[in-house]
Amino acid sequence: MTNRRDKTLSDDDRILWNKVARSAVPLKGTAPLFPEPVSVEPEPPLVSSALFSEIAPPPLVRKEHKVARSLDRPTHTKLAKGRLDIDAKVDLHGLTQHEAHGLLLSFLHRAHASGLRHVLVVTGKGSTAKGDGVLRRVVPEWLATPAFRSVVGSHDNAARHHGGSGALYIRLRRLSGARS
Repeated sequence: MTNRRDKTLSDDDRILWNKVARSAVPLKGTAPLFPEPVSVEPEPPLVSSALFSEIAPPPLVRKEHKVARSLDRPTHTKLAKGRLDIDAKVDLHGLTQHEAHGLLLSFLHRAHASGLRHVLVVTGKGSTAKGDGVLRRVVPEWLATPAFRSVVGSHDNAARHHGGSGALYIRLRRLSGARS
């Protein structure tokens, strides 16, 4: 057996394979290994896109933003080990960039106004094998924009049990005049 680098069939092999596949007869009394897929209507999104129609995400321009500081190591360790509470969590799975931007912006502003300090944002790792999820890539860019910098002090990837590289710990800025 030869070890072929390319996994594509030649035209002759494809013709031969099609003949063999057409002549195959299913075994009696056995169910197919891969039954025909049943079409399922997708569930409606939890968040209406109409809520965010006036808030548009910033265009994806590849320019360097002033990046928010990385979370300091002691705080990251305490959050990861559960010695410091995560005050709130938002899951952006399955949302479009437009919906995710509006939801994240309003979530962080509400959390900041409530005096919360540490939140978890789950972006997901993406659906491709390379793990290059769009939200995973753009949320840190959003956090460096002025709309978010006013409330975000620092951020870093979460520990594996909190979502790993598909989630972020975010430390919110203190409210003006609030000391604890």
